[in-house]
Amino acid sequence: MKICVFGASSSSLARVYYDEAYALGAILARRGHTMVFGGGTSGLMGAAARGAESEGGELIGVAPRFFDEPGILHRCTEMIFTETMSERKKTMEDMSDAFITLPGGIGTFEEFFEALTLKQLGRHAKAMAILNTNGYYNELEAMMDRAVSEEFLTEDGKALYAVFTDPAALMDYVESYRAEPEEVWKEKLFRR
Repeated sequence: MKICVFGASSSSLARVYYDEAYALGAILARRGHTMVFGGGTSGLMGAAARGAESEGGELIGVAPRFFDEPGILHRCTEMIFTETMSERKKTMEDMSDAFITLPGGIGTFEEFFEALTLKQLGRHAKAMAILNTNGYYNELEAMMDRAVSEEFLTEDGKALYAVFTDPAALMDYVESYRAEPEEVWKEKLFRR
C-alpha cells in the first residue's frame, strides 16, 4: 500500500513527537508499505521518513519545485516535483491508498481537512487515521464532538476517520480498513 503521511516540518518540537513519528515510519515500512509524504527532511515528516528508511522502506516525496534547495528535501526512493502546493497535495491524494495525520500546524490541518472533506463528498474511500501523540489532537476531537452535538457534522461524518495513540494500532486499522459500498455512503451523504 502507498500510505500518505501528513505532519509538521518544524525542528523545534518536544522529542516525543519525533520519536512517535519515527516509530510510525518504521512500522509502516516493516509491514511492507511505501510512505508518500511532502518530501521534507526536517520535522515529523523527516522523522517518519528516517523511521521508514531504518526498515528498508520506500519513500515517495512530493514537493513543489521551489523546495528544491539544499537541506530542505529528504533523499527519497522517488521524488516528484510539482509547480504548486495545490498540485503537490492533489498528487499525494491521488497516488495514496490511505492517509495518516501526525501532529502539525496549519499545513497539516489543511491537508487533513481537505482529505476528510473529499471523503465525506465521496471523492475517495480511503482509510484516514490520526496519530494523537501526547494528546496533541484532544482539542480537535472536542471540537469535532461539539460539531456533532450541535449538528454541524453527523456521526457518520465523524466516523470517516479514527484517532489512535499507538502507531501499531493505527497501522492495524489502516491495513484492515474496508470502505463501505458506494450506495451506502451516498445514502448517508444525502440523508438529513
